[in-house]
Amino acid sequence: MLVVAMDIDAESCVKDWDDLAQDYKELEALNREYLAKLEEVGELQAKCVKGVSHQKYRMGIISKSMKNLNMNEAQEKMQKSMMRREQQLHEIEQTLPKSNGTYLQIILGNVNVSILNKSDKFKYKDEYEKFKLVLSVIGFILSVLNLFTNIRTLELSFMFLLVWYYCTLTIRESILKVNGSRIKGWWRFHHFLSTVVSGVLLVWPNTGAWYKFRGQFMWFNVYIKATWHVPVLSAMFLVLFLGNITTTIMVIPQKRRERVKDYLFASRGGNAHDKENKNEKNK
Repeated sequence: MLVVAMDIDAESCVKDWDDLAQDYKELEALNREYLAKLEEVGELQAKCVKGVSHQKYRMGIISKSMKNLNMNEAQEKMQKSMMRREQQLHEIEQTLPKSNGTYLQIILGNVNVSILNKSDKFKYKDEYEKFKLVLSVIGFILSVLNLFTNIRTLELSFMFLLVWYYCTLTIRESILKVNGSRIKGWWRFHHFLSTVVSGVLLVWPNTGAWYKFRGQFMWFNVYIKATWHVPVLSAMFLVLFLGNITTTIMVIPQKRRERVKDYLFASRGGNAHDKENKNEKNK
């Protein structure tokens, strides 16, 4: 009886293996089809990138030619069409891979960081915002602890967190920029400079000047005759302050102009659609 049972088990294993082998053949065929589609997609992407570049090149030539002519109604209509075409090309570019900037080339090499799916782009932006929120809470807790304690290890942990936080922000923002984000150049520079500021704070030795700075931050500029860390950080914080104020002042009118432009573009599109419907009814 034991021998018969073992024979049955062996036959069952052989049958399962044969079934699995058949599944693997189907998987191999599916993988070959997948690789062929990937190669096809790569070729189509290259053609689209080339086509977008050609469109921009020809539009640039036409724009230069139009500057030397007196504007009439037909030319104004063409100019509006070219503005729409620029927007259309921008939307096409969002679906195509882009080359990394210099910073990402140095940090990541030639890794493709393009996110081609819109929902994935929104998810990555959402993760970026959550990352900032979580790290801000952690930083707040550490800073409060440092106010009520005097533990050097805790201080250094907080400074190291700042260095890591701003380094990570610069990488994430560079990836967002590659994927079409409209992050202002100032904010990116702000975080690069903040990385340097955090690094200076991290290497600042445990001296009397440090404790004056640590306890009374608002009196920071009073101690510019202390070690080199104080004047360096004073200059950097001043640049950060001026940059924040200037960029905020510049962004507000720009956002208003963009909203007006979008409203006008939408209204023109709606009027054109109504005219087409009217003409079709008249026919």
